[in-house]
Amino acid sequence: MTMAPKDIQSKESVPSQRPDNTAFTQQRLPAWQPLLSASIVLPFFFLAGFSFIAVGIGLFYSSNSIKECEFDYTGSQPGDRCGECLNVVFNATHPCNCNFTFNLTDVFQGPVFMYYELSNFFQNHFRYMASRDDTQLSGYLSNLKSPVNACYPYQYDEKNTPYAPCGAVANSMFNDVFKLSYYVNGNYTEVPLTGKGIAWWTDYNIKFSNPTEDNKTLTAVFEDTTQKPPQWAVPVWQLSDDATNNGFVNEDFIVWMRTAALPSFRKLYRRIESGNFTEGLPVGQYFLQIDYKYPVLSFNGRKKIVFSSVSWMGGKNPFLGIAYIVFGSLCVFFGILMLIVFLKTQGTTNDDM
Repeated sequence: MTMAPKDIQSKESVPSQRPDNTAFTQQRLPAWQPLLSASIVLPFFFLAGFSFIAVGIGLFYSSNSIKECEFDYTGSQPGDRCGECLNVVFNATHPCNCNFTFNLTDVFQGPVFMYYELSNFFQNHFRYMASRDDTQLSGYLSNLKSPVNACYPYQYDEKNTPYAPCGAVANSMFNDVFKLSYYVNGNYTEVPLTGKGIAWWTDYNIKFSNPTEDNKTLTAVFEDTTQKPPQWAVPVWQLSDDATNNGFVNEDFIVWMRTAALPSFRKLYRRIESGNFTEGLPVGQYFLQIDYKYPVLSFNGRKKIVFSSVSWMGGKNPFLGIAYIVFGSLCVFFGILMLIVFLKTQGTTNDDM
């Protein structure tokens, strides 16, 4: 049977599906597959195990060398620190003022970080975490005047005016204020607390930005909004005395908006690294003044103020060192176990089985 010229032409016009005749496409590349013998596996387990244990011991020792000093000022009982502030209101115009003295018996090498700590506060709740408008916080005017629905019920007020910033996360911002003094030569000297640089660089420079509009001032830009969530005492453009640290780029606000993963958490409040305290906090008596504004007893929470030195690995966190030691110990244990099995079975042949 002969094929018509037209059929031959149509067959030749169909492109070939055959891969190129190369070593890669035809799978002719050289390959190497290790033989996992005892002489390879056992040294690897022991080397990995002892290496992890050594690193873990170093991390654990470094963590334990960090000094910490914390004080609970919840005031849940009369006679406790700040016990006179049991019935404080969140957005009270006149906050409750309390103070107490404490002594440091060891030098805290600088820089010293000052944290506030909250417990039983679930920032990881899904609806709470989602109640924010990241586009609004990035400085977009459209979202400033029309927040996303996720901010509800802190999206609009009763007059249908948008909240700025909107959402439950911003509404619950921590607002206690601290002032620290050092007793020296019969007088109390104020310890300078630095609020610059407490937020992540990526948050301050990328994720958060103030809205701008036709060369208007920051106050004028927020004019068509409520200028503050319902639980705030001051508008967003008055969060700080420093004009460059107001609005959505206020670092206290940025630190709070980075939600915590656990119900007990610390957030950086201030750094102590200037003035006469660049080398740290010396031994002696200190006086801490607190504007008590943030209520925690309504949800059975507690709050603390924490002073901590730092090391090359950051703040105090023994978990990482313990995790390395445990993993390294498991590697050594299984290495010993496999070595015993190998020594018992190395002379065994198939005929003996």
